[in-house]
Amino acid sequence: MSAQVKSRKLRYGMVGGGQNAFIGAVHRMAANLDGQLELVAGAFSSDAKNSAVTGEQLFLNPKRVYASYQEMAEREAALPADERIDFVAIVTPNFLHAPVAIAFLKKGFHVVCDKPMTLTLKEAKALREVARKSGKVFALTHNYTGYPMVKEARELVRTGKLGKILKIVVEYPQGWLLDKIEADGQKQASWRLDPKKAGSSSCVGDIGTHAENLGRYITGLQIDELCAEFTSFIPGRKLEDDANMLIRYKGGAKGVLHCSQISCGEENNLNIRIYGTLGALAWQQEHPNELKFTPKGEPARIIRRGNGYVSDVAKKFTRLPFGHPEAFIEAFANIYLEAIAAIRANIAGKKGTFDHPTVDDGVEGMAFIETCVKSAASGKWTKFPKL
Repeated sequence: MSAQVKSRKLRYGMVGGGQNAFIGAVHRMAANLDGQLELVAGAFSSDAKNSAVTGEQLFLNPKRVYASYQEMAEREAALPADERIDFVAIVTPNFLHAPVAIAFLKKGFHVVCDKPMTLTLKEAKALREVARKSGKVFALTHNYTGYPMVKEARELVRTGKLGKILKIVVEYPQGWLLDKIEADGQKQASWRLDPKKAGSSSCVGDIGTHAENLGRYITGLQIDELCAEFTSFIPGRKLEDDANMLIRYKGGAKGVLHCSQISCGEENNLNIRIYGTLGALAWQQEHPNELKFTPKGEPARIIRRGNGYVSDVAKKFTRLPFGHPEAFIEAFANIYLEAIAAIRANIAGKKGTFDHPTVDDGVEGMAFIETCVKSAASGKWTKFPKL
């Protein structure tokens, strides 16, 4: 089996990502980038016609395009080992993540899942148990951790260049929900603002989790407690479109995190600043090829992706020479690249360490959402739960 899997592309299927979906197309582009994967099956929509048309547009065998994820899991598992999918990519709205992932894990398939991992923390813990018992790879697409300069930032923290971390400031402002576009049936807005499909949070669940995950990934710090304020600025919304959090980390560091979907003029301005006793870091997602590093008492340095002076970790996840910008799709592809390596190792019966978000990151993310929701409702500092 090990020799066989090394000499072929991995086969994957997709649940979600039908016509007019955003993130499904991003997943497919990222998965294609390194030429190691082949999309062979899918249940692309709860609308069987949409799923069939999407499969046709992707040139799939109609027999491998399914009307539901349940049918797909059953029929793929029944195929011979040299035909069935190796893993499934889940790109549905939040409320379907857990049932789809559990269905495929129980049938023996690896899983790559979009974030947030589930609808509730209880669901996340249940999914973690299934994933652990299955022995299969579970990768979560917190794609911003795939940027080479994010990995460089993490390496600078790991090697002590910042000293003791004192403060983390992380922001994720967008402006796309400043108008009530969900009232006109805009698909991406409609499900994100529907508690039945998005869960207990819109803004924090959709983008705040990315901000929290980015800070935790780079610094390794865990939240001790937080104080959150939620606002629905646009009348009639059941979920927040803006949120502000004060954070206390274990070990004494403090943090400020804000996320917003009604910040006029903002596009996708995820950015982070980290301050330590020996230096500081700053990174912006909209300018991802540069990392600002300021050692204490020295001029600021701009570290640019692709240069020979960056760490081996950053070099590993760099595809193009310096001066040729890499961005969102490449970062997303880096998550797939590590998930692919983990799946190949698993199939070959080997163990290893792989740099992709896991089911544990998914549980952390859901705990963050629920702690923010509780704090915002009570107006008080709220302890982060034990996981």
